[in-house]
Amino acid sequence: MDDDRRLSYFCLGVGIGVAVGFLFAPKSGEETREMIRSRAEEGKEYLRRRGEEWKDSATEMVERGRTAINRQRDQVSAAVDAGRQAYRETVAGETD
Repeated sequence: MDDDRRLSYFCLGVGIGVAVGFLFAPKSGEETREMIRSRAEEGKEYLRRRGEEWKDSATEMVERGRTAINRQRDQVSAAVDAGRQAYRETVAGETD
């Protein structure tokens, strides 16, 4: 609950800061709009780059998981084969 209130206060503070910034902006309306547009584009580009980084990171983690699963599967398969072989040798030894 405390974190929700902090986030709400933070968002309120950002909103008030933006409003005050617009009121006291030393630039004309057109310049201010262009600056906002430019910053929004920068933000979109930043998020796109971060999204690609996250995607690459997730892909790498999935690949590592896949490799680990395959390695475990191979080890289990080898253990099962070794167990079968030991069983065959034991059964063959008892019948001799």
